[in-house]
Order: sequence, then structure tokens, then C-alpha cells
Amino acid sequence: MTPLLTVEGLTKAYPGVVANDHVSFDVMPGEVHALLGENGAGKSTLVKMIYGLVKPDSGRMTLRGAPFEPAEPRAARAEGVAMVFQHFSLFEALNVAENVALGMEAPPPQHQLAARIREVSETYGLPLDPGRIVGDLSAGERQRVEIIRCLLQDPKLLIMDEPTSVLTPQEVGILFETLRKLAAEGTAILYISHKLEEIRALCDAATILRLGKVVDSCDPREKSAAELAEMMVGAKLRRPERAKRALGEVVVELDGLSLPPASPFGTPLRDISFRVRAGEVLGIGGVAGNGQDELLAALSGEAQTRPEAIRLHGAPIGHLDPNPRRRIAVLAAPEERLGHAAAPDMSLTENALLTAAIRQGLAVNGFLKWPAARAFAEKIIETFDVRTPGAGNAARALSGGNLQKFVIGREVLQRPELLVVNQPTWGVDAAAAAAIRQALLDLAASGAAVIVISQDLDELLEISDRFAALNEGRLTAPRPADGLTLEEIGLMMGGAHDMEVAHVDG
Repeated sequence: MTPLLTVEGLTKAYPGVVANDHVSFDVMPGEVHALLGENGAGKSTLVKMIYGLVKPDSGRMTLRGAPFEPAEPRAARAEGVAMVFQHFSLFEALNVAENVALGMEAPPPQHQLAARIREVSETYGLPLDPGRIVGDLSAGERQRVEIIRCLLQDPKLLIMDEPTSVLTPQEVGILFETLRKLAAEGTAILYISHKLEEIRALCDAATILRLGKVVDSCDPREKSAAELAEMMVGAKLRRPERAKRALGEVVVELDGLSLPPASPFGTPLRDISFRVRAGEVLGIGGVAGNGQDELLAALSGEAQTRPEAIRLHGAPIGHLDPNPRRRIAVLAAPEERLGHAAAPDMSLTENALLTAAIRQGLAVNGFLKWPAARAFAEKIIETFDVRTPGAGNAARALSGGNLQKFVIGREVLQRPELLVVNQPTWGVDAAAAAAIRQALLDLAASGAAVIVISQDLDELLEISDRFAALNEGRLTAPRPADGLTLEEIGLMMGGAHDMEVAHVDG
């Protein structure tokens, strides 16, 4: 069979780093082909070249036997290449059909487009109402909009970047059925994911990248997840180890926390109550858009509430801003790393200063201690294996996973008494994810209270002592994580549970 896409010797260099170094591989028609590699291995740069977002320095591509040199995404789409990005590009105030039309070169009249959306979405098992406002959709439904927008182009090659990071297990199953149907019809799928069990379940072939080079290829169905991870990193993978620890006194207590949404499409928090003790990890699951950002904002001080709604060691703190909370060792790492957790155009030294100035004594009487700030940034880089030329590099120059390691490390190394993190390993490779999870477990072992908000259910089961689920701004009563199944957790995240929302002691 003739390859649908052939990549030969693609090379792309940026100042200080070679993102892709003579990369070559083939994708066959109807094949689900995985691209695997650590953060910074070159996966994103590679698919951006295929999609016309980045121009290669050298090398060539052929599509269906003809030279393929897309100068922009519009040219790639015209040749039958579509891409679903990790971050959704949708306008919340517009309806589904209007959002789909924005991604088309010559959209038909709205009534015709609406009928086509219904037809295609039902054909592929992804039903959508074209008249619904996107701001009212769940994360899984928003992803359907992105996929349907691609399918209306009748693609021959569909690129998917971390497509399951915002889905429940049940939604992942639906997505996989859709992708298998597309593959059976001859569409090739280039699939990027750090969830290796998903790769094993879905993909027919895999190309493994390391430091910008192709180092191996395989049939992932014939490998274990651990073997795939070791092929990616070139070393044996260490799994996080949970030290036995006795829980201490209650560190943080939420008592009937309610909060209106910060935006028209936000989620109000409704009567949330729980306690977390010293040495404990509380895992909070939920499909994106069910109040995770609002809960982190309330705990970090970005959103204030009545003082008694949040107590630290019995003292009310619900009214405090972020800096006063940092002084009393309450730290947080939000989900959006670029723009929220880190300022894109600031250096890593400056970004270290942003949240650590108080705890690390990096500012005295209004004067900044730059050597100390630089030393702290370098300590984060070394301790958390952040791949970067140095602390003077801008945050936006790092790969997503390396920036995530920096953000988590910045907070962990400040020795918090309460750390709240949202999506700590989102888009992070297996080795880096294991390191981040180990750091969170070590922090708890040192006596901190840790709250992990995540959509990665395996992660929550691996590191949590107790688990609760957010759904439409309500939190289930926390339960011991031991013995919970992925199916039970997935149903809780989707709102199909009978657990009362109640105050539960840790």
C-alpha cells in the first residue's frame, strides 16, 4: 500500500535548540498513527509543519504521492489535512453552527450548515445541536464542535493533539469509536497523547521521538505502557512511591463555600464543604468546566468569599487576597500555565519572582534581589529537570511540559502548608508526570495538605488518599480513594451518582 503521508528528513531549528532533526516516517491510509515522545521531543513542531503553521528548514513531504509544502493551514486544509488542537479555538458567545462556519472557507447558508452538522454528527456518533450556545456546552461537547468542524472538510489526514485530556472515560469510549469508524473509511489519524494505555488501545503504529530525532517505531499494541514510556525516555521509568504517613491536624476546612461565577459562562460554586489534614492528598475529579477554576480561585485568594467559608488552622481566610495567603503558606498552581501561572514574555527568573517574592524573601523594602531570584529559578530548573538553556529564557520558549514542571516546582520549593494544583500533569510526558506526582507525594509526606484537581483519573487514584468529584459546581462527599474503580469515578464526574453533597471530616 502506498503511504498517504511521507515525511523525509524534516528539520527545524530555533535559537539554542533543534526541534526536529531529520525526521522521517510514513502514515498509511486508514492508519491510526501515534507520535510519542517526552515534552520537548519535537512532536508539536512536527505536526505544525504538516499543518502549515511552521515552515521546515529542510526536508520534504509528500501527500498521496505528490509534493506537499503547505505555506499556511488553509493550504493544508485544501489538501485534506485537518487538525484538532489541544486548546479549543471557539467563541463562547456564538452558537455551534456559527463557530463551525468561522472555520470554513466558504460556509453555506446557516440552515444548510445546521442540517449538515446534524447529519455528520449523528453519522459519527457525536450528536450536536447546531443552535446551542458554545458557552453552555460541556468540555466534551466543545471538543465535538472542533471534530465536526474538521469532519465537514472530509479530511484524508486528521491530526489530534491530546484529544482526551478533558473527557470522562465514557466520552473517551465514544471518541475512540468515532476515530475507528473514520479509520475504517480510509482516513488516516495522526494521534498525540501522553496517555499510553489509550495509545495501546487505539493506535496501529507509533513513531517515537527523543530530542527531536526519531529513535524507534513499533506496533503499540504489542508493547506495555511501561515499555512505551521507556522507549520515549531511553531509561527505566520510576513510578511514584507513596510513603506511609500518619495524618496530622486539619490544615484547611471549607464550610458551605458558595461563589458566583466570574464570567457569564463560568460555573457557580454551590455549598462546598470538606477538610484536608496535614500529610493528606485530596483528589478532586471532574470534567472541565464544572467549577475547577472557580474552586482554585477561591482557595488561592483570586476570588474572595466570606471569611469563615475557608479556614486555615481554624483561622478564617476566605477574605484574603493571594499575597496575604502566600505569607501564611497557602500556594496554588492554576491549570492555564501560559498566561495565568506564568507570564509568557517574562524570563523564568522573573516568573519565579512573581509568586515567590514573599516566601523566598526576594524583595526587601521595595527592592528586588535579582541574584537571589535567579538562584531560586536555577534551583527549580535543576530540581525539576526543566529543559531550558537557562533562567534567562522566556516562559513561552519552553515546551508545555517543561513549563509545567517549572510552575509546579516553583510552588513546591516554597514549602507550602497548603498547596492547591489544577491539572498538575496535563500535557506532560510519562517521566515528567511521575516526577511531578512524586514531588506532590513528598510534599504531603513532609506534613503539607495537598489538593489535586485533575481530569486524569489514573493520576488521582495513584496519589490521592481521598477522592471527591465536582459536577456543576457541587462537590460529592470525599471517599477513600482505595477501592474506587475508574468506572465509578467517571460516573461521579459525569453527575450520575447518588452521593449527597455533605460536610465530611478528613
